[in-house]
Amino acid sequence: TQAKLKSFGKVRVTALDQLARIIYSEARGESFEGQVAVGAVVLNRVQSGEFPSSIPDVILQPGQFTAVQDGQYRLKPNKTAYRAARQALNGADPTNGSLFYYNPAIATAKWSKSRPAVISLGRHTFTN
Repeated sequence: TQAKLKSFGKVRVTALDQLARIIYSEARGESFEGQVAVGAVVLNRVQSGEFPSSIPDVILQPGQFTAVQDGQYRLKPNKTAYRAARQALNGADPTNGSLFYYNPAIATAKWSKSRPAVISLGRHTFTN
């Protein structure tokens, strides 16, 4: 999967495009604030020192985002996802610095549910 995603190389894919793709694929059914929050988590990871130091490396890090694993990341983002990505890139962070999120209705990983919640937005709980 990672090799296929990196094959975007022939077409210039910007950080904005990648952030919009992960927002759209992970949170397209969420409110605008919830979409910005998903983008903010990616950027918080880039800045944290605990994760890779670039947007594509954070997004493509194995096992981190279900939408990358199941192929939804290849979907074309809509205008709202791009707007949310721009907001996140401009510093908006409704998660207060969160590094993780999960959907409590479908999450199966006990480690994610054991982390203290920072905020819940829509169907996602954001944690550190």
